[in-house]
Amino acid sequence: MKAEFQPGNAITLLETGSVYFPALLAAIDAAQREFLLETYIFEADTTGRMVAAALCRAAQRGVTVRVLVDGFGAPDFAGSLRPLLEAAGVQVLIYRPEIARFRLRRHRLRRLHRKLAVADGRAAFVGGINIIDDLGALHPETPRYDYAVRIEGPLLAPIHASVRQLWGLVAWAGFRRRLRQPPAAATVAEPRGTMRAAFLVRDNLRHRRDIEEAYLEAIEKAREEIILANAYFLPGLRFRRALMEAAGRGVRIIVLLQGRVEYALQHYATQALYGALLEGGVRIFEYHRSFLHAKVAVVDGSWATVGSSNIDPFSLLLAREANIAVSDPVFATELRASLDAAMQAGARELRREDWRRKSWLHRLTSWMAYGVVRLMIGIAGYGGRH
Repeated sequence: MKAEFQPGNAITLLETGSVYFPALLAAIDAAQREFLLETYIFEADTTGRMVAAALCRAAQRGVTVRVLVDGFGAPDFAGSLRPLLEAAGVQVLIYRPEIARFRLRRHRLRRLHRKLAVADGRAAFVGGINIIDDLGALHPETPRYDYAVRIEGPLLAPIHASVRQLWGLVAWAGFRRRLRQPPAAATVAEPRGTMRAAFLVRDNLRHRRDIEEAYLEAIEKAREEIILANAYFLPGLRFRRALMEAAGRGVRIIVLLQGRVEYALQHYATQALYGALLEGGVRIFEYHRSFLHAKVAVVDGSWATVGSSNIDPFSLLLAREANIAVSDPVFATELRASLDAAMQAGARELRREDWRRKSWLHRLTSWMAYGVVRLMIGIAGYGGRH
């Protein structure tokens, strides 16, 4: 389905959790009627307990608070934070609870990967930042590199509706009748700014390829520059061809990827594509300063996207995802400058000669990882051009 851009939005870029979490906490503390939260990970660490405490305070002052977390991404949530939240009156649901963690079934790959929040129908947050400490043992001084946005304006209407719809669906599927929804807080969707933006979701119903199609449309229209920053980059054939064709017509293409090994399978599977991308004229930068978790792009300094969707089969074909696309030079320029600063401070370019010097064992490991990912997608019932 083609992205529907709506004018009149005010969209604020939030870089890393050090900016995002204060904004999120302020929105929770200001909520008067309703606060809705969806997240893939909700850790019981310092950040998670701080967010949980704010949610509890909101529920105790009479705000309807609903939290939806993924059963795989937050496996310990049910035993740690859920009792605390529910005791305060927060309504909690878990998307696809993990019952048999060591059995590979098709549905296990279909996760809730969205990171959304809506406060009183007046402000929304969309992005890739989970509820987890921004700093960790492996990068104690540099935060995990990720983005979110705060939104006011007409785009609130589809975001608010989507969050409420998914809550209703999960409640119905789990026979949680007591968690039926009260009347929604009225969405304040009048113009708040000047930005044109679209809300994009990926699901298994009417919006299976909306995020991918938005990327492809932007790539096909590109004339000068494409910058992609992605934690897990394993594009399908269509996507790779679009990038190669853009490079062939003289578009400068930069891909900023994870330099540190966080999840070995995805890391090495991505590297299986490095050779073809480099030979096709795509520049690859690897981010080493901390863990890269960003899922953003800027095209020609006028189109940008921020969200939860990686460019890999798990995000584009299986998981529930949410992005926004923004058609606004001011916002795109701000994100472009942020990406450039990140590359200058913490990334190294991988050149063709660097890749050619990699050992045969390294290349074999990459192709084996790629094969495993393809097998997993096949088990889930997808394949073809991805």
